[in-house]
Amino acid sequence: MKIALLGYGKMGKMIEQIALSRQHEIVLKIDRDNTDELTAENLQKADVAIEFSTPSTVLSNIELCFSAGVPIVVGTTGWHNEMEQIKEQCEFNKASLIYGTNFSVGVNIFFHVNKLLARIMNNYPYYEVQVEEIHHTQKLDSPSGTAITIAEGIIDSLDAKQNWKNVLVGDDHPNTEVTPANEVLIESLRIESVPGTHTVIYDSEVDTIEFKHTAHNRNGFALGAVLAAEWIKDKKGFHSIEEMFDFNK
Repeated sequence: MKIALLGYGKMGKMIEQIALSRQHEIVLKIDRDNTDELTAENLQKADVAIEFSTPSTVLSNIELCFSAGVPIVVGTTGWHNEMEQIKEQCEFNKASLIYGTNFSVGVNIFFHVNKLLARIMNNYPYYEVQVEEIHHTQKLDSPSGTAITIAEGIIDSLDAKQNWKNVLVGDDHPNTEVTPANEVLIESLRIESVPGTHTVIYDSEVDTIEFKHTAHNRNGFALGAVLAAEWIKDKKGFHSIEEMFDFNK
């Protein structure tokens, strides 16, 4: 399979290594120094594009892939407010797109079990739930897209919760806020060199249940993006990563 990489930072380079190890070929690599090479003609040399750029460039990259007729894997976040518009464009152009807040196999298993656990906890309303996420200090935004997906999974499955709120915590950021009963609190902590740790905590007066995913490195994210490229290559339509990880079979 021939792959175009739209975004060639740390993640792009890791995706390249994994793609090559799986006998794929990288035919186009775009970063901020060669954006002039990002053309429909160059894109059409690829069977699929993998997009890990920035929130400011992701929409134009998606639209260019649609016009070039190249399936696209979108790992960049920060564009989901435009999702309905992009879905309509995808369907109008008979194009192909798969997106996710996290492509890691382990994280997507975590997402699925998180929903199952939340459904079970409907029967035990004396537990209060919150989400904690820890990332490296270079990650300036909070909460992480993964934490949002976890919180939304809880909201979809736990009747008592309707919204989520985020608080950035740390030694100089203590959490002094009171969270309304119908909201899921997401606490975000930034620590040097942490790829990503997400924990769902159900706490009661008598005990605490913790459900945690810890990434040791970014390899799992990169592998998942390549698996998504293999999955979307011969498909049409607008897809989420949940469809690739069909746990209901």
